[in-house]
Amino acid sequence: MTGQMRAATHRGAPSAALVGLLLMGSALAGAHGGAAGAHSGPPAFLGQVTALLGVSALAAYVSFRLRLLPIIGFLVAGVLVGPGALGLIHEPELIAAASEIGVMLLLFTIGIEFSLERLGRIARLIFLGGGLQVGLTLLVTLGAGLALGMGVSNAVFTGCLIALSSTAIVMKLLGERGETGARTGQVALGILIFQDLAVVVMVLLIPMLAGEGGGLWGMGLALLKAAGIIALVLLAARRLVPPVMEVVARTCSPEIFLLTVVALCFGTASLTAVAGVSLALGAFLAGLLVSESRYGAQALGEILPLQILFSAAFFLSVGLQLDLGFLAGHLGLVLGAAALIVVVKTVITALSVRLLGEDWQVAVPVALLGAQVGEFSFVLAAAGTALGLSFAGLGAQGSGVFIAATVLLMTLTPALAGLAPAVLARLQPAGPGPGAEPGQSEAGPSSHGLDVAGQTVFLGYGVHARLAARALSRAGQPYAVVTRSPDGASELQRRGASVLIADYTRAATLRDLNIAAAHAVVIADDDHDTTERALQVLRTVAPAVRVITHATTPAAFQSLQGLGAQHILLPGREVAAGLLDLLTPAGVSRQELARQLAEHPPVVLTPEQQAQCSHAQTSPGPVTPEADVCVACVAQGDTWVHLRVCMTCGHVGCCDSSKNRHATRHAQDTGHAVIRSAEPGEAWAYCYEHRWTK
Repeated sequence: MTGQMRAATHRGAPSAALVGLLLMGSALAGAHGGAAGAHSGPPAFLGQVTALLGVSALAAYVSFRLRLLPIIGFLVAGVLVGPGALGLIHEPELIAAASEIGVMLLLFTIGIEFSLERLGRIARLIFLGGGLQVGLTLLVTLGAGLALGMGVSNAVFTGCLIALSSTAIVMKLLGERGETGARTGQVALGILIFQDLAVVVMVLLIPMLAGEGGGLWGMGLALLKAAGIIALVLLAARRLVPPVMEVVARTCSPEIFLLTVVALCFGTASLTAVAGVSLALGAFLAGLLVSESRYGAQALGEILPLQILFSAAFFLSVGLQLDLGFLAGHLGLVLGAAALIVVVKTVITALSVRLLGEDWQVAVPVALLGAQVGEFSFVLAAAGTALGLSFAGLGAQGSGVFIAATVLLMTLTPALAGLAPAVLARLQPAGPGPGAEPGQSEAGPSSHGLDVAGQTVFLGYGVHARLAARALSRAGQPYAVVTRSPDGASELQRRGASVLIADYTRAATLRDLNIAAAHAVVIADDDHDTTERALQVLRTVAPAVRVITHATTPAAFQSLQGLGAQHILLPGREVAAGLLDLLTPAGVSRQELARQLAEHPPVVLTPEQQAQCSHAQTSPGPVTPEADVCVACVAQGDTWVHLRVCMTCGHVGCCDSSKNRHATRHAQDTGHAVIRSAEPGEAWAYCYEHRWTK
């Protein structure tokens, strides 16, 4: 399995970044009316893509040097290189096309991290918390607008614009701070999801405010269609996508896996957009689809480079819309509008969260995080302005004031969020800071639920890892496994072991696992190149963690030593024995493991047995029994009569005379036909399909 995947990678599997560049080029070319016909010059969009990538890289570097969030750098860079300043990117509509993909991919990655079960747990936050926040904002804006002499249509239009917050910025900040799974992140996400749902109604409402559209009947019909599409997507999450992902993953092809994930994201978003639901909400639902399979972590690792690339385009596109000349000429009006928006949204959001029953430790951070205006407000503003509506009743200059205030607030969001501890200190001088209360986090140690703190973590699950894991189980030592093999993961799950299907050569995967908290990391891949990549990435994420691996040649030994592996073991059984020495207490000795290995050596089929059956003839050769017990029976607290070993993978299960018949269950689940007796002194074999024995 891993060998096939490595071979595919070495053959030139497309990286996510390369796929991203192709998608970006297509988006920009499409926004520009398509590439020109055959000509000698470069494509029309190439200069804009080059400018985007160069500016993004520079902005990220400057942000890193100044210890700022990259979001701030992208926003400021967009302002500086836009048509209102240096004019390096003079066709912002091209970048806007790529930015839409950025929002989709950001929401897609968020959806992967939130399964339907976890989303169901925050349904109250979505509909009650989000409903209160949006509804109260509209009512307050309408009342204030009427009191100031603003028309009903413009007052409601203004309320729609400021009711929305930036899902992209808020979730990015929560992710940077590691609070996506904390109570603050859960409440914020619930409100943001409702806002995205409310966009559907607002898009239908704006033409009605301008005296156009299909009226209440047309709105109701559109809402029913959107609800049907969402229900269809959620049904697919349970019934269709998990088996599809299983089939794709078993091809061991990174090309097919990446393209399938991207197709699911874009296809679901397109389907929901046809029904009138926002692209971003559709992408979020697509992430939920993938999260219902067991390949969410692997999908997240594959898609993350794409998400980073296009998110940079989104934040740059927001900055591009700010006209510095307009800002300078209307500075007082813009600052006043921004201050008013912050006050209204902070107070209303905090009140909404408090009405949910949350305390100030949650209400204040959520309110300050959502005090800006959202990216979808730009879409609503453009639609409303074209129909004659104006922000705050300011007429022709309303659009400029809204854009300037929005860009300013987006830029200031990290600073506003940073005010939470000071505000809480005034409200509750003796109370803990936000998110400090025990039990607030619902996501566990990682968004994928794998707890590695204080445990031995195996990256890869080959023969040496199997032997060492068996020894650790006997010694009562906890361990977890990260593997790219569906079969290996299934085996571990049946045994009740902690396992995650993911690519352990990606920094995001290891960082999300909090790998630095592990007792030790064993890189057990049987390919030296993959081992080196995993070690290099691991050292950037967790430079101090204890690393154990193995080498087959002196050159490989020196290479791994230079990359920072503290313990490099020799080939053969010495690897498993050495792992036991390094990872278990002194009470479990190398001699004990050697005795176990001698009692349960690798098993083979005799030539006579192989000649009797085609399945036996394709047997992979000697296999090492994974245990000398039926681990599934042990997990259930049951006993067995006899043990059988699978001649394809080494799985050990109980016989058909036993209560649970785990050997047969394994054969039915995997299609591994040939077993051999695992009882001492017995060497007979059996094929489930051809029913032979000897």
